[in-house]
Amino acid sequence: MDINQQKEQFSISYIRAIAAVAGYSLYRPEVDNDSVDLGIVSRGGKGKILSPRLELQLKCTSRGILDENYIKYPLNLKNYNDLKIHALVPRILVVVLVPEKITDWIKQTESELCLRNCAYWVSLRGMPDTENTTNVTIEVPRSNQFTPDALQAIIQRISFGDLP
Repeated sequence: MDINQQKEQFSISYIRAIAAVAGYSLYRPEVDNDSVDLGIVSRGGKGKILSPRLELQLKCTSRGILDENYIKYPLNLKNYNDLKIHALVPRILVVVLVPEKITDWIKQTESELCLRNCAYWVSLRGMPDTENTTNVTIEVPRSNQFTPDALQAIIQRISFGDLP
């Protein structure tokens, strides 16, 4: 497996762990031609939308793209255009940051399994068109950590007809 495949598998595992703790199930499109790597679904719901869903485009990087307040991620133009549309199922971009050395991605002891480093999310829905031809640098707020609590809040907003 090459490094990009390892990053893809790690980011999927990271999201699976977050969704499991939040109490949601995942689905994976057989073909990713719409910039959707994973979907999250909640059974039932308390809002006006039952079984709300959220779709994710995952990116995993070890590059130094942090500044004080944002993750500055160069997103492929196709992904940008697919994520900014008004899709029936809301979509978000999730960027998983990992250490440079693969052996530092996890730490395991008898009492814990630690996945390193952190995932961040942003909704691009309604973003403007761009004249860029290859990619768009997305500023993902560092305050938008993709945690079980954050995922539950996103799903709850969707269940009431709001955006992520």
